Amino acid sequence: MSNSKMTLGRAGLVTVAAIFIIAVAVSNTMFRGMRLDLTENSLYTLSAGTKNILGNIGEPINLYFFYSDRATADISQLRTYAGRVREMLEEFVEQSGGQLRVTVIDPLPFSEDEDQAAAFGLQAISLGGAADAVYMGIAGTNSVDDVERITFLDPGKETFLEYELARLVDTLANPQRPVVGLISGLPIRGSFDPATQRRSEPWIVMTQIEQLFDIRELTGTTTTIDPEVNVLFVVHPKELPDSTLYAIDQFILSGGRALLMVDPYAETDIPPQDPNNPAAAMLASHASDLNRLIETWGLSVTTDEYIADERFALRVTGFDARPVRHIGLLGIVQTAIDRTDIVSAELRNLNLGYPGFITVAADTPVDIMPLITSSDMAAPLTTGGLAFIRDPAQLRQGFVPTGQQYTMAARIQGTVPSAFADGPPDGFTTGDHSVEHLSTSNGPVNVILIADTDILTDRLWAQVQNFFGQRISTAFAGNGDFIINSLDNLTGSGDLISVRARATFTRPFTRVQELRLEAESRFRETEERLQQELSDAETKLSELQASRKDVSTTILSPEQEAELQRFQEQRLRIRKELRQVQRNLDQQIEDLGTWLKVINIGLVPFAITVFSITLLLLRRSRQRKNILRGSGA
Repeated sequence: MSNSKMTLGRAGLVTVAAIFIIAVAVSNTMFRGMRLDLTENSLYTLSAGTKNILGNIGEPINLYFFYSDRATADISQLRTYAGRVREMLEEFVEQSGGQLRVTVIDPLPFSEDEDQAAAFGLQAISLGGAADAVYMGIAGTNSVDDVERITFLDPGKETFLEYELARLVDTLANPQRPVVGLISGLPIRGSFDPATQRRSEPWIVMTQIEQLFDIRELTGTTTTIDPEVNVLFVVHPKELPDSTLYAIDQFILSGGRALLMVDPYAETDIPPQDPNNPAAAMLASHASDLNRLIETWGLSVTTDEYIADERFALRVTGFDARPVRHIGLLGIVQTAIDRTDIVSAELRNLNLGYPGFITVAADTPVDIMPLITSSDMAAPLTTGGLAFIRDPAQLRQGFVPTGQQYTMAARIQGTVPSAFADGPPDGFTTGDHSVEHLSTSNGPVNVILIADTDILTDRLWAQVQNFFGQRISTAFAGNGDFIINSLDNLTGSGDLISVRARATFTRPFTRVQELRLEAESRFRETEERLQQELSDAETKLSELQASRKDVSTTILSPEQEAELQRFQEQRLRIRKELRQVQRNLDQQIEDLGTWLKVINIGLVPFAITVFSITLLLLRRSRQRKNILRGSGA
């Protein structure tokens, strides 16, 4: 009996194994190419825009992934990210229908592969855990030998991995230079200077733009925008006629992308001088706007107010040659720059001059994604009289922050109506072209609106030097990158623009972040209280000094000495409070870490052990009961 049972048991195991092997073979055949993504943020699912780009590749494209596999054997973070890149490249190949070819290369030191990586312009970096320099970049070629590259795949930019790869493929699939149509009310391409009788140099940002794009300059009276224009770049549109506004309106509604830059006070907008009336130029408006167009989108930009910001005020040389914080010139830092949009995600700082702000109506039909915002220590100030102010400290007189944050640049998307509901304006003509009037956009528009033009000026972001007849610029702010990123993003295909930012693998310690924010808030409140008490003490000392009638004003009076002593004691006390806040924060984070270690290292294994022992005891108990029943029977 026992032998037959053993034989049947073995036969059953063989049968199960055979069924498993057959099932695996059948599933591999039937479900080949099918994937199920159960990750929280669909990390392994390509967006529709990427799939469209890959499905429309006309000619074969070769991608070479240079990854120093051996050199990173002990660097787990890079190896994990390299695996992520490989998986996405495999998905790209799967979706391309055979038009995309990927080769993975380990460029060993002093090898031909390393020479090839260097020839492609890829970047090798030295890491502490690797004896040799590490390559982790991608180079791509198309049928006409164009080369595009990602010099180094930074794990910190994992969120934009799909976008960077899709952009690389899209550029190789469509190698023609993007066309930018420029309408500018400022001399950003240089102009004739009557004082020197020479043509002034173009602005640095424009020099960089011209290296990347084909610029088609349009006049401020244009009525036709060439269909070849990929993106419209409008800078300081001042008093444009309705015919030009209509051309811009219809270009955007027909699917054209646009980078629009307006300003309530453009410092570089210098009106012509009138010798008979010198004050006229001082009183002339420095404002521009496109409110005639964007008000139908539920938006507007201030034309007579700019944003002053106490927290982001740049330090400049004041009227008496001493440094002073200028609340009209703003140095925006990362906390006020959007980290989720590809055009601004990598920017560290931006400098703006007297920027306006975007107002959004409650019934707007568009989605507004702020790219640059003020701090909560900002407020609007009128532009009137700015031309007469020589001392930046004057701007602070009576300045009271509102506690609100103001949007100074934003991405705008959505279906919008035309600003010309009744059709073209009177007298509008396009010459020999017949254009159908659009009352509503052909799908969602994609526009970036910036309420400042001084961001373009050299003085706010780049130091320029003349080196043997060549202009060499050194950037100290990200202004140029922001403008070029915006144009680069907007000139991409609609599919590329729609590629969403990928979710990251990292899971932040949200509780630790909350503790830090809470402590920073307490720290800031205590610090502000210290500043207020410092100000009160200084005022008290000044009042005591002014009330003295003796001549020896350089010697402290007993009242002043007492007030100074009291202030010093208060300062020591508050500094002690600040240190205590920081200590409490560190202690809370340490306590949280200790509890996590206890749970992960001790409690979870203990719970699993107890559960396993309980199951084992229950099974043995059940077996004993079965034996007792059998013996009783």
